[in-house]
Amino acid sequence: MSEIMIRTIDAEYQYEPNDSEGLPIKALHPTSLTIEKGQFVVILGRNGSGKSTLAKLLNALLLPFKGIVEIKAMDTKNPEYLWEIRKTVGMVFQNPDNQIVGTVVEEDVAFGPENLGIPPEEIRRRVDNALKSVNIYEYAKSAPHLLSGGQKQRVAIAGILAMKPECIVLDEATSMLDPSGRKEVMNVVEKLNREEHITVVHITHHMDEAIKADRVVVIDAGRIVLDGTPKEVFSNVTAIRKLGLAVPQVTELFYRLNQAGVKLPQDVLEVDEAFRMLCKVLERTRK
Repeated sequence: MSEIMIRTIDAEYQYEPNDSEGLPIKALHPTSLTIEKGQFVVILGRNGSGKSTLAKLLNALLLPFKGIVEIKAMDTKNPEYLWEIRKTVGMVFQNPDNQIVGTVVEEDVAFGPENLGIPPEEIRRRVDNALKSVNIYEYAKSAPHLLSGGQKQRVAIAGILAMKPECIVLDEATSMLDPSGRKEVMNVVEKLNREEHITVVHITHHMDEAIKADRVVVIDAGRIVLDGTPKEVFSNVTAIRKLGLAVPQVTELFYRLNQAGVKLPQDVLEVDEAFRMLCKVLERTRK
């Protein structure tokens, strides 16, 4: 039986109004979600849908207004579990500049383990391994502010890895990066999930980043509205559009070809697969 990493049971969250006359803003309606250890889960949703609120609940940065959030069976409302939860679930945020505190890359990566009271020789080993894991070891002595956006985000991820989390939550961590930077970060995330079996929860609005996930969860107006494999979720193009979202470009192309009368599968997500399918169609039309 698979081990459960994250479980939410009817978890709700609301933000208090800015003034005394306003009403509380319900950001997350009763939400139940189970994520198994080692899964790569992408959470999608338009701005204001509640996905970032959910991300912060998973690291106990926010506590549910009602319901339960458990990390490896540890209730986030129990203060005795706080540091263990923070060690288990590492957070990577949207802007790496807000997460980087050191003036030298290796010093920044060492910051977390130092605060955990890890012995110096173990910190050295963890820092080196973390930098190598994200392919940025050669910049260990560099100043973070001289790095590109993608490189800075990899430093932020290395800082989390040095604390040896079992799960990483990325809260729109690629949204401020250019396509090259986004590709860098996603390659690292996929490698960590595949080779080190780190559970990944990736909150994003880039549909193409969801293609290789085990599972896609779509949130709208504080509620989970779709949950399944990437093919199951994105094949429902009409439902995705109604939620104000797009589908991967290849899926959109095949959808339009079907609308034009060319019969093709609706669950194609990747370019190579699409190329093979289109070649078969062209071969049939030539016969």
